Parts: sequence; C-alpha cells; structure tokens
Amino acid sequence: MASAGTAHPRDLPSLTLAVHTVVFRLQKLGALVWDKVVHEHQGWRLVTCIWLHAGVVHLLANMLSLVLVGLRLEQQFGFVRVGVIYLVSGVGGSVMSSLFIRDNISVGASGALFGLLGAMLSELFTNWTIYTNKAAALVTLLFVIAVNLAIGILPHVDNFAHIGGFLTGFLLGFVLLMRPHYGWAQRYVLPSSVKDVGRKFLAYQWALLAVASVLVVVG
Repeated sequence: MASAGTAHPRDLPSLTLAVHTVVFRLQKLGALVWDKVVHEHQGWRLVTCIWLHAGVVHLLANMLSLVLVGLRLEQQFGFVRVGVIYLVSGVGGSVMSSLFIRDNISVGASGALFGLLGAMLSELFTNWTIYTNKAAALVTLLFVIAVNLAIGILPHVDNFAHIGGFLTGFLLGFVLLMRPHYGWAQRYVLPSSVKDVGRKFLAYQWALLAVASVLVVVG
C-alpha cells in the first residue's frame, strides 16, 4: 500500500501543484485518512482505499502480484474463500495503518495481497502432508514474504498495512483453507494417501482452527 505524505513547499511550483491535486483527489475518492476515519466517522474508507492506487505503475504492480499469488489459491480453494481473505485482509491492513500512521494518506491493495501471502503460509502448515518438497516450499514462501516486507522500508510505502494484512490473512488461512478442492487434488494427481489425509483433520489442525477463529473474532 502506498502512503502519500502531506505535500511540502518545493522549488518547482508545478510539482507542488500536482502533488496537492493528487492528494486532494485521493481524499475525495476514499483514501485512508486517519483524521476522517476517527473524527468524521468515515469508516468506509477502510474498504475504499483498497481499490484506489497512486498511479498506473502502482495499479499494475498490485494486479500482477494478485495474478501471481491469487491464481493458485483460487484454483485450489475457490473464488469465495480467497475473495473473503482478500477483502478482510485489506481491511485488516487498513486498520493497522490507521493505528500507526496519522499524518499521511494511504491507498492500494498491498495489505490484501499480503493477506494472501499470510494465508498461503498458514495453508502450508495446515496441509503440510500434501506437499512433497515441504522445506523448499516453506523457504521459498518465507523468502518472498521477507523480500516484500523489506521493500516496505522504502519511503512512501505503508508497511503497517502490509503487516496488518499479513497477520489477518495468516489467521483466516487456518479457518478457510483447511483443505483444497478435491477437483484440484485429482487434477494434479495427488497420491491416494494424500486424499485420505484431506478427509480427516489432525489434532493440531483442529487446535489451530480454534485458536485462529477466536483471534479473528476478538481482533
């Protein structure tokens, strides 16, 4: 999620005018602004900011990430469950951003995308027996998450939204991604032993489901 600070006077008046114009338009369209959410009770901005972007490059980067991350999850678990994780994670990222960033405005779907990454991680733990190269899958996913969080250190990047979205998606993954569709399992010709495991949950999976459900509700 991109974070745009309040414009300061610059040597180039045209650039200053452009920054002020963009910030004003984003605020009018529904960007995440702490003052408006808290003092003017515009809670809907927690949702609308997910669909706004700071420019074409920002939009294309988010959409490319959505295709790369979301496509596999949607094939495995369906549009509804992945869509719920995406939307709720986006709101979770907005809430986290509002708690820690008060002077800037934020827009973008990065919090929702980080939610999908978090869901992929919890899904990996939940369906551990399905994966043949478990260590490789875990290391690769953790590397991708670490790189994206490191990018969040750059200026004008709302890393709090990333963290909030990731944590939300991680918890929701335990609740909603307990097992992939059988159609997906058959399409990829998984071993019969794996399909048998998919029909029964281990004790730790039920424990993770219970804890995650409580935390999601309380949070």
